[in-house]
Amino acid sequence: MMNFILRVILLLLGLVFAASLAVAVMLLAAVWGVRYAWGRLTGKPVTPWVMRFNPRSGFDRFRHPAAPAEPTAADVVSARARGESVRSPIAIGSVDDVTDVRARPVRGD
Repeated sequence: MMNFILRVILLLLGLVFAASLAVAVMLLAAVWGVRYAWGRLTGKPVTPWVMRFNPRSGFDRFRHPAAPAEPTAADVVSARARGESVRSPIAIGSVDDVTDVRARPVRGD
């Protein structure tokens, strides 16, 4: 007998849940319909409800490399003071541009 009462209670809870879900869907459909009708009545285009952000942008940030940051003014000044290139501290241009270096013979050990 207790098993039967439990089944009836679960059936009633399921029916209440299904009815509340149906009411929520019908309410959402009614809001959409009123919004569409108001847009048609006023002559304004009805824009769809969309998410305010793109959820894929979080993944794209890690998938695609970031653009190189522009050097600040302090970076430019300090790189020029060291005689380095502003773009990269390693690349100083072509070897022909260097004029103040004297070649030294290689010492053999």
